[in-house]
Amino acid sequence: MNMAVNTPEYHDGHGFIAEIVRTSRRKTADIRVEEGAVSVVVPTDTPLEKIDQLLKAKRTWIRDKIALHQSLQPASDKAFVSGEAFSYLGRNYRLKIETGHFAPVKLVQGRLRVQVPEDGNKPHVIRNALVRWYKRQAEQKLAEKVNRYASAVGVKPAGVRIKTFKSRWGSCTIDGVLEFNWKILMAPNRMVDYVVIHELCHLIHHDHSAAFWREVERVMPDYEACKAWLRQHAHGLEL
Repeated sequence: MNMAVNTPEYHDGHGFIAEIVRTSRRKTADIRVEEGAVSVVVPTDTPLEKIDQLLKAKRTWIRDKIALHQSLQPASDKAFVSGEAFSYLGRNYRLKIETGHFAPVKLVQGRLRVQVPEDGNKPHVIRNALVRWYKRQAEQKLAEKVNRYASAVGVKPAGVRIKTFKSRWGSCTIDGVLEFNWKILMAPNRMVDYVVIHELCHLIHHDHSAAFWREVERVMPDYEACKAWLRQHAHGLEL
């Protein structure tokens, strides 16, 4: 039986933005700080007042978790300010930060627009909003590409998951689920195709044998150029 998960809401935590996910799968509230982003998973009918009380009670813990993540993050060359360029499928889009109640990143008229409260215009808040946007795009785009190329490869994956990997673009689990690093969406479209085809071919060959590469080449004759591009430009596909 499928349990519905509603569209996320957002709550100003004064120094961080909490994503609220209402779901019938939970009986109690759960606060998570993953990669510096705060989310609150709550039962469907939880009132906003209760969520606010929960966040206030956990504010120090949340801020400590965010600070820890920031201290462990590699130094970024991004300032997360209006006018800065971010790559999506190989094209650069300028960031536009507006002031007001939080509204997640949207690609509008060639701009990556995000709205944050005045006290929320901080690099880690903007970065987290962008990461959420890239992950949502990845969920859609990579699922579409897997569906498109699965028949060409001749396989049926068990599912698609979006992950954060430190040093790889994707993986194939032993139960046939394909996992992809959301950061690949900063690369040109053809490179994303290569990563998808690469992981689909692992459903046939679970190693990097000559037979595996022959299968990749059968579906994507120019794969070597894509492989080389990713090796050369991987360091630039970061937030």
